[in-house]
Amino acid sequence: MSPLTPNHFEHETIKEFADGERIFEEGDVGRDLYIIQRGTVEIRKNTALGEVPLARFGRGEFFGELALVHSIPRTASAVSVGPSTLIILQPGGFLLKIRRDPTFAFEMIQQLSHRVKISNDRIVALVEKTPVTPGELQTILRESEERAR
Repeated sequence: MSPLTPNHFEHETIKEFADGERIFEEGDVGRDLYIIQRGTVEIRKNTALGEVPLARFGRGEFFGELALVHSIPRTASAVSVGPSTLIILQPGGFLLKIRRDPTFAFEMIQQLSHRVKISNDRIVALVEKTPVTPGELQTILRESEERAR
């Protein structure tokens, strides 16, 4: 997968984060999209069992798209793992960026498709390791979908 490499313009800023620094918290209101220029970012979700890591992203990958596209509060927290440099793309520049660079949109779709595949593989692995009936799994997936709306 090729890394996203936006050309800088007025709706972008670059910010550095220290190891362990929170980029945003679950529940925060914000619509910026983050592209990792250098370093690693971990996405973490609060659960009844505590904070659970969901994903790690590296150079050229992005996060924050759910809040950007759906105008909802952050669904998880983002934390810098080691020092990182992020390009912050503001909502006003997102469509402009896609119009100026259609390759950018295609690279995002590729990354999102890859994430869906990974999520599907994780669900299958969990089902194979956990005694869950097909009916229970359908209920869990339906409830999860309803919460996402």
